[in-house]
Amino acid sequence: MVKLEDAVTARFESNGEKFEILVDPDLARLLRKGQEINLSDLLAAETVFKDSAKGLEQSSEVLNKVFATTDILEIAKKIVVNGEVHLTTEQKKKIREAKYRELIDFISRNAMNPQTNAPHPPQRIENALNEAKIKIDEMKGIDEQVPVIMKELSKIIPISMEHIQIAVKIPATYAAKAEHVLHKYKIVKEQWQGDGSLVAIVDIPAGIKQDLLNDFNKICHGEIETKILEK
Repeated sequence: MVKLEDAVTARFESNGEKFEILVDPDLARLLRKGQEINLSDLLAAETVFKDSAKGLEQSSEVLNKVFATTDILEIAKKIVVNGEVHLTTEQKKKIREAKYRELIDFISRNAMNPQTNAPHPPQRIENALNEAKIKIDEMKGIDEQVPVIMKELSKIIPISMEHIQIAVKIPATYAAKAEHVLHKYKIVKEQWQGDGSLVAIVDIPAGIKQDLLNDFNKICHGEIETKILEK
C-alpha cells in the first residue's frame, strides 16, 4: 500500500457524481497501460471519496448504482482506467527528478561510445541531457522514452545502445564457483575444457562491461582472461 504523502488523486465522474481515490502514480500508470498489478498495493486508503481533499466519502448506495458493486478494489480499477489521474506540481517534480536519475543510470549501464567501445560516465550523460534540453514525462516509463531521448543525445555525443560480446576464460580453480555469476548474463556459448577451465561467450550491453569484469575478478582474484569479440 502506497504512503498517503506519495499518493495522487484518481478521479472519475458519472451520473452527476464524483468518485476519487488516492493511488500510487506508478502503479496507476501501469494499470492504465493494461498491465496486471496488485490492486491492494495501488491504494493509499481503501476508500472511495466524493471529495478526497475534504475527506468526504462516497455512499455505498451511489457506488452500487454507478459501478454495480461496492467492492473497493474493483471500483478503484474502473476509476483509474476510465477516469483521470492527477498529479500536484510537487508530485510531478518529485517523480520527474527520480525518473531523471533512473534515466541517467539506465543509459550509463546500457549505452556506449561507439568510437571507443567504452561506456559514458554518468556525469557526461547528464551534461548531454541538459545540453539537449531533454524533458522527462513523469507518466511514462523510462523504456518508453529512451528511443526518442537517444536520438537527441546522439546529436550531442557519440552514443549507441549496442551490445557487445565478450569471451571469458575462467581457470579450473574458480570455474565451478564462477559459473553462477556467468548465468547472470546472456550466454551465447559455454564450454568446459579438458583441463577443467570454463570458456564462455556472453552478450551484454556495453555499459555493464566493467560490472561483468568486477563480478568475475572478485571470485577469480584477477585470474581471468577476457576479450571483446568483433561481431
